[in-house]
Amino acid sequence: MKHNAPTLIPPGLTRFGAAWLVWATLSTASAQAPVAPASPPVQAQQFTLANGMSLIVKPDRRAPTAVHMLWLRAGSMDEVDGSSGVAHVLEHMLFKGTPSVPVGEFSRRVAALGGRDNAFTSLDYTGYYQQIPAARLADVMALEADRFANNQWSDEEFKKELEVVKEERRMRTEDNPRALMNEALQAAVFVASPYRRPIVGWMSDLESLTPGDARAFYQRWYVPANAAVVVAGDVDVAEVRRLAEKYYGHIPARAVPERKPRVEPAQTGLKRIAIKAPAEQAMVTLAFKVPSFQSFDGGTDDADALALTVLSAVLDGYSGARLERALTQGPARVADSAGADNGLWGRGPQLFVLSGVPAQGKTAGQVEAALRAEVTRIATEGVSESELARVKTQWVASAVYKLDSVFNQARELGTSWVQGQPLDAHERLIERLRAVTAEQVKAVAGKYFGDDQLTVAQLLPQPLNKTGKPRTVPAGSRH
Repeated sequence: MKHNAPTLIPPGLTRFGAAWLVWATLSTASAQAPVAPASPPVQAQQFTLANGMSLIVKPDRRAPTAVHMLWLRAGSMDEVDGSSGVAHVLEHMLFKGTPSVPVGEFSRRVAALGGRDNAFTSLDYTGYYQQIPAARLADVMALEADRFANNQWSDEEFKKELEVVKEERRMRTEDNPRALMNEALQAAVFVASPYRRPIVGWMSDLESLTPGDARAFYQRWYVPANAAVVVAGDVDVAEVRRLAEKYYGHIPARAVPERKPRVEPAQTGLKRIAIKAPAEQAMVTLAFKVPSFQSFDGGTDDADALALTVLSAVLDGYSGARLERALTQGPARVADSAGADNGLWGRGPQLFVLSGVPAQGKTAGQVEAALRAEVTRIATEGVSESELARVKTQWVASAVYKLDSVFNQARELGTSWVQGQPLDAHERLIERLRAVTAEQVKAVAGKYFGDDQLTVAQLLPQPLNKTGKPRTVPAGSRH
């Protein structure tokens, strides 16, 4: 997507957690087996520059193109109360110039090289990328290293861009009833975790955000040891390493600030919220607190996190999966749509989310009961081996198809680095998921779906404003 407005990565596969990239592996891809590549893929290699910056390189010679990414292990979870949204605002400001690159010139230069660029902010990280002809890699590395080290803009430029972000919030959240409900749900679910704050920020915080807040976040977190450069495509590892040393290696080393633990306390009872907003249909979302996958060493929580991910796919991992059949089809139909997602891993706590839109004449309460009944059915009756086989076949197919894209290869490596996972995390994750048994899926269905782990959000539709005009981000301030 062209960088007209920076991309806010959704905090979960659709809504919650930081596993939005887990990873298209769990997408509803066709189960048709893909054509195998002609030769085994070249493995990625990782290096550490003298200043502490990580470098990850993945050669792929199939096309004369390359993807260059800069990842920061700094997202909205690294903000403090009162300055929510600053990580995302700063992402905007990285396009506003350096002493040698004027405002708006960065993207024009990338386009002149025959490339495209964009950026994204999530709960866990911020990322910047360029996809260019491989022969122009040095040019974009020079540009990216310059703005990483020398980002510079005026107070007036900040104030103009802040208005763009406010309008982005109005358009994407305040005028979107489901987004508004999900934001309120996230804030209700978490007490101590910084995941309770929206990536775009609360409007009251944006109103009071200052240029100094953004500059302080930049100085605090945009340090070499908190960053990784990821390059994938038609490249030579030694040459990429040489270029990284040339353009990034001279940036002064600084210590990464200590991160205080912000452990989410145990929930002790069911929570419910109701959100009124102009909408055509009601909606109900159930968010259960579940364990996060931490490592491949094999702890109980890690095994359960994997089994929960399989459970979500059994419920909603392919066309005609259990939730679709039980809730949206036949004479017992209660919902127009229903879904399930599991946030497998992230820097913060994770959620298993069930959601549904009531069919005409049905209530949110009926949908909520039907969603929970499907999980209970698995907890008591289990799942069939044929269901598991179907889900796993689709995972493998989706994973192979996805890696045809050098962009996806780079993105996977970057997200693995953010989570502190090994370079081959994707392949190892597939193998671990393929090993999950029907008994494990049955066990987690009975373990993590009680009231003490649950927060329920209900959207109460209000009359639509038929005179309102659609919002657009001011074109004059786009990157």
